[in-house]
Amino acid sequence: MTRYDVVVVGAGHNGLTAAAYLARSGLSVLVLERLDRVGGAAVSAQAFPDFPTRLSRYSYLVSLLPEQIATDLGLDLRLVSRPTASYSPVRRGERHVGLLVERDEGEATRASFRELTGSDEEYDAWRAFYAEVGELAAAVAPTLTGPLPTEAAVREQVGSTIWTDVVERPIGAAITRRFRDDLVRGVVGTDALIGTFASLHDPSLVQNRCFLYHLIGNGTGEWRVPVGGMGAVADALARAAREAGAELVTGAGVSAIRPGDGPSGGVEVRWHDGNREQVVEAGHALANVAPWVLQILLGEPEDATTKPEGAQLKVNFLLSRLPRLRSGIDPAVAFAGTLHLSEAASDLEVAWAAARRGELPDPLPGEVYCHSLTDPSILGDVPPGTHTLTYFGLHTPASLFADDPEAGRAEALRRAIASLDAVLEEPIESVVLRTPSGEPCIEAKIPQDVEADLAMPGGHIFHGHLDWPWAPPRALLDSPAARWGVQTPYDDVLLCGSGARRGGAVSGLGGHNAAQALMELLEMR
Repeated sequence: MTRYDVVVVGAGHNGLTAAAYLARSGLSVLVLERLDRVGGAAVSAQAFPDFPTRLSRYSYLVSLLPEQIATDLGLDLRLVSRPTASYSPVRRGERHVGLLVERDEGEATRASFRELTGSDEEYDAWRAFYAEVGELAAAVAPTLTGPLPTEAAVREQVGSTIWTDVVERPIGAAITRRFRDDLVRGVVGTDALIGTFASLHDPSLVQNRCFLYHLIGNGTGEWRVPVGGMGAVADALARAAREAGAELVTGAGVSAIRPGDGPSGGVEVRWHDGNREQVVEAGHALANVAPWVLQILLGEPEDATTKPEGAQLKVNFLLSRLPRLRSGIDPAVAFAGTLHLSEAASDLEVAWAAARRGELPDPLPGEVYCHSLTDPSILGDVPPGTHTLTYFGLHTPASLFADDPEAGRAEALRRAIASLDAVLEEPIESVVLRTPSGEPCIEAKIPQDVEADLAMPGGHIFHGHLDWPWAPPRALLDSPAARWGVQTPYDDVLLCGSGARRGGAVSGLGGHNAAQALMELLEMR
């Protein structure tokens, strides 16, 4: 075919979501993907060729994917809860202790707060704060798969204090006011910084928006592990799209999207299949690429001053067994959730300030996950005791690696390992598996790698700063695209990725909402 109703540019999870919905509605849909596989960041890969284990190489957990999308598309996908929410080891004086938070908080969580802080006051403050956050999440979550609500409509459903704390003032102020312990403050604050380079006290509130998205998934904010790895999410969506009749083409690098000039509209999409350039026409194009990339595809000049900048270090390990911790906690408990490293509130601010000065933070704050404790199916045929470990480092902006990416990656990895070793009874490298040639099974990716691998500008995992998931006051919602938060300057080109108003993370929201906007537009015509 040389003409389709819709061409989707990019077969990440959002593009696949949009394709599935639109093909199910009876439209002819072509999906063009630059890489030789679909899934974007939501993929599982055999990172170490000598071992069959398939790691979630980029994105790693799921929270924001609405159950409605899974149901609508009949996704064959199972998400599993982690038994531990988080564990945060810390040294207090000569003692190595830690803060344990169970997924279903019980007496062990309260006892851990009491041991760390000396009373129940901090845990009571914790429960009160997250009860209020839950109220906000319950108000926002049901709106994510509908047209944008107004800010006023959301605000009237929640208490004024939590609205002020999360939406109107830097989240750091609320954390400082509500909690006394430096570690507790940091554990709360990290949700504002994953994928976002900012101070907890930044007046722009970019960190507040990040915080909100991390806590509203399906009204609970729980982050779960997809059985089979993140690739299982992409596989399920690709299957749904193909079964609905969408055509998926890989190895198709799109070079231009040209909206039509005439009254009939339409778009022309140019792409290269590795041998020759091809052209396809369509009524509409959905762009599952970052807005900064879309501008270039639309023919605008590349503007380095507006390019997003990612700020994360991702390290994948394969271990012969889990290491012991100095605090004495069972490693199977500590690593089953999110393990916080050097993430007290003061650590986070010092690290942010260092990175702002152009220095790699030391110690380097980060978080660690062991997916194989929750989903051993990803391991394959490996010796007993083998486990995966994923480290996600904060406050490592792309600019720190610009002059010498290889040297910068090596030093960032060294500091990440040092942060981990500081809480371990034994060096992590003593339990890292090695290839037959003696190479350690460690893979480190800096923002430059994410950009090179996935075409995310600056390695920014959200395609740019997140927006509030509602329409701002006086917003002009005069078209389906505007009402669904997927508009571009061209009527026949819609955003369907993480750069849409309710984008970010593995959610499918960008794809779902672009598909709904397009179907609404077609009904109007």
